[in-house]
Amino acid sequence: MATFAKEKMIYISVGFWLILGVECFGGSNHIVTIKTGGSVTIPCHYDEKNPPQKKYWYSVIDRSSNYTNTTEENLSVIDHPDQSLFTVTMRNLENKHNGDYSCAVENEGKPTVTFELHLKVQSAPDVSVMNSSVSGREGDNVSVQCFYTSGYKNKPKQWCRYKDKSCYTVGRTDTSQSSSVQISDDGRSSFTVLMTGLRLSDSGWYFCSAGEALNPVQLTVTEAVSVNTTTDNPRDVDKVRLSVWLPVSAALLLLLILLAVFTWRRTHKQDKHQNRERNDSRTIDAIYSKPEEDPVIYNTIDDERPGDPNKDVTYSVIGDAPPGSEAKPPAGGTIYSTVAPH
Repeated sequence: MATFAKEKMIYISVGFWLILGVECFGGSNHIVTIKTGGSVTIPCHYDEKNPPQKKYWYSVIDRSSNYTNTTEENLSVIDHPDQSLFTVTMRNLENKHNGDYSCAVENEGKPTVTFELHLKVQSAPDVSVMNSSVSGREGDNVSVQCFYTSGYKNKPKQWCRYKDKSCYTVGRTDTSQSSSVQISDDGRSSFTVLMTGLRLSDSGWYFCSAGEALNPVQLTVTEAVSVNTTTDNPRDVDKVRLSVWLPVSAALLLLLILLAVFTWRRTHKQDKHQNRERNDSRTIDAIYSKPEEDPVIYNTIDDERPGDPNKDVTYSVIGDAPPGSEAKPPAGGTIYSTVAPH
């Protein structure tokens, strides 16, 4: 009984559409192609100056209406008043979901269809996108890659905006204020959309299309990061300063540490060199012994030999003394021996 009442109300609603006349924007030739098991989000815009009292998603398949702020397992209808639109998200799509759908609003009992489409669920969608949601900063560039099957190779390729229905075509460069749109087709299976000089006003919903087949894409443009310290937000100023001074402070600290290590090593090396010079300049006096105690009478060692290339060689002079006499320096017959430094 409840089902019958629901269907009766829908028939009455459809009757009002036919009697009062429905304002349809665009035609029913929009075909959204989605991969089996996938999901899709459809934006439904409405007049921001005269917000509707009711907003809903209408399915011709089962003649059902799902109003905004409805969330089910495979269907969500969410209102976004700040953007003057509501979005419809359908999940886990199968062949049973193939059919016609409409975005509809109602004011003072007058229903209006704002967008119509035919949903086609395919294992290999006629038109698809690499990413259904892209983002970029103000002033930057963003690109979107759209794919199409061989049957759409010769169809016109476009990048369109839902809100104002403005479209950009392959092979043509269009400029809107300071942002531009370029579309290039590889002629085989994909075309790429490049948007340069992004503006905050470029945020919104778009769709890639080849012929009548299309796929929606959401673009989000965020504010550019500015180092201007005259910003009204003190927290932003602190963040900018912190992001600049932290790397600079770290670099200066590292430089000071390296300089200190270098100075210490240089001072240590000089001290070691001076100690070596003092050790190398020592002169060992002649050592004498009595003849009856040792046949070796004297030994003269001098480590310091200026201008000698063999600085690692220490010379030792050994001489004999006559029996019964005191040790004296030899008059000749010098004998050299190599003595390693101690």
